[in-house]
Amino acid sequence: MQLNLVATCALGLEAVVSRELMSLGMDNIRSHNGYVSFTGDAGALCRANIWLRSADRVWLCLTEFGCADFEDLFQGIKLLPWPLLLPRDACFPVDALTHNSRLTSLPAIQRTAKKAAVEAMQSHYRLRELPETGALFPIRIFLVNDVCRVMMDTSGSGLHKRGYRTLNAAAPLRETLAAALLQLSYWNKDRLLLDPFCGSGTIPIEAAFIGLNRAPGLKRSFCSERWPFVKPSAWRSAREEANDLYDRRSRLQIIGRDIDGQALKLAQFHLRQADLPENTVVFQREDVRNLRSSRKYGVIVTNPPYGERVMEREEAEEIYAVMGQVFAPLQTWSVYAISSNPDFEYFYGRKAERRRKVYNGMMQCTYYQYPGPRPPKS
Repeated sequence: MQLNLVATCALGLEAVVSRELMSLGMDNIRSHNGYVSFTGDAGALCRANIWLRSADRVWLCLTEFGCADFEDLFQGIKLLPWPLLLPRDACFPVDALTHNSRLTSLPAIQRTAKKAAVEAMQSHYRLRELPETGALFPIRIFLVNDVCRVMMDTSGSGLHKRGYRTLNAAAPLRETLAAALLQLSYWNKDRLLLDPFCGSGTIPIEAAFIGLNRAPGLKRSFCSERWPFVKPSAWRSAREEANDLYDRRSRLQIIGRDIDGQALKLAQFHLRQADLPENTVVFQREDVRNLRSSRKYGVIVTNPPYGERVMEREEAEEIYAVMGQVFAPLQTWSVYAISSNPDFEYFYGRKAERRRKVYNGMMQCTYYQYPGPRPPKS
């Protein structure tokens, strides 16, 4: 059965998610604002959940129709083949998002959509009340420009929840964004990677996942694993493939540094939680002011303080100036830094060769890119 699927993502990361889907061999990939649509069978649904590094969730798109009023909404949703999708005991909460549409009341949209689905289910199963004690089928109504899209969340908890980051330091970087920053850089598994502001270790650990071709969802579960139309054999096959492709032998050069010893304890804990091969990442307590290297080539990918959630803005700007001074001798290195501070380049002392607008949670940031020369091929 061919499925219409959607991978949602933070604004600015659509091209990254599209490339990931291409590498997975998905069909009909199309990029939109905040999401990428594609098609595939149940196996594609499983593989997308297990492998996507920079997407937030994978959704199953059930229908799309024009919706000018609540009658349109009710009838459009009631027409869906709910009994083919949901067993009689399915738990199917409904939430909604609306933008630039005539229907604006989220509670009313949710009630109407739920009522339409319930009536279809009651009629088919000949039940006066639905128990909703079984598997979870989260449904979301997207109303944009008077067009209703009905989708089911196949992931459950967000794809950023890899299972290793159970404790948080201050102002953590989401795992999906960290993976995207790495994929937008010149770093690959044969190059040295340094994060001088590693905090609780998200960028180095995500780099290890990429370098070892470790699927980020290999060790976690997804709510669609209990759906009757996604067979256990599809999940088993996808996990076996991911396990076979996991490179446990390569030696990586990944260093995470931070001045905060408590944050580094969290990073070490998260590294153990990630169940990666020993010595995949080296964490060191070090002030960025002491950064030196005799290595001719390397890549820095980092998330320095913004001066909003951690320390004062002036302190953060002082750190940017230090970064500019300390990184200047590393002329053949590539440097990538994300910040919400619009004056980052001024304090760093150098204009970025490339800039990309991205979102760290709800915070608009810029990814400043200073790519150096590629090392000669050995």
